Amino acid sequence: MKNVVIVSSSLHAISSSKLICEKIKEGLEDNGNQVKFVDLKDVDLKFCIGCLACQKTGKCVINDDVKNYLDDISNSDVLIFASPIYYYSITGQLKTFLDRLNPLYIRENKFKKIYLVATCADTDENAINGSVEAIQGFVNCFDGVEFGGYFLGTGIEQATDLDGTNYLENAYLFGKNI
Repeated sequence: MKNVVIVSSSLHAISSSKLICEKIKEGLEDNGNQVKFVDLKDVDLKFCIGCLACQKTGKCVINDDVKNYLDDISNSDVLIFASPIYYYSITGQLKTFLDRLNPLYIRENKFKKIYLVATCADTDENAINGSVEAIQGFVNCFDGVEFGGYFLGTGIEQATDLDGTNYLENAYLFGKNI
């Protein structure tokens, strides 16, 4: 059994990336894994101020909701970050959240694999490259952690575009195979 944290960064109430994450979560849980789902649209999230106090204390000086997730993330085996692709990269919300995970750099973290889930209106699979680079940059900051891969949904402008595709079925299988 693995402990998994999924972080969804779309601000849409009904988003394609969130629907895909819910199917991945279902596959993970059907395989006996424990899954915590974080929806950034419901998180009070402020910008990192770059003071680096967290590098001494392991805690952030900013009083918002991020402090509620640090232990879950640090103690997870697997992290999955989900983002619609905006301008060929991850959302600003996800980048801000990753920046705020700076206190993890001095912790003993359990996670060893990080995945990306991305959706985009573009039909070219290369549209994910900037998002993969953003997540890989985060991964590179942690010893012994590897980028496990990604799940990509192309040609999706809105959640209803999932209808008539195999994306949700494939997302379930993606979760089962983690």
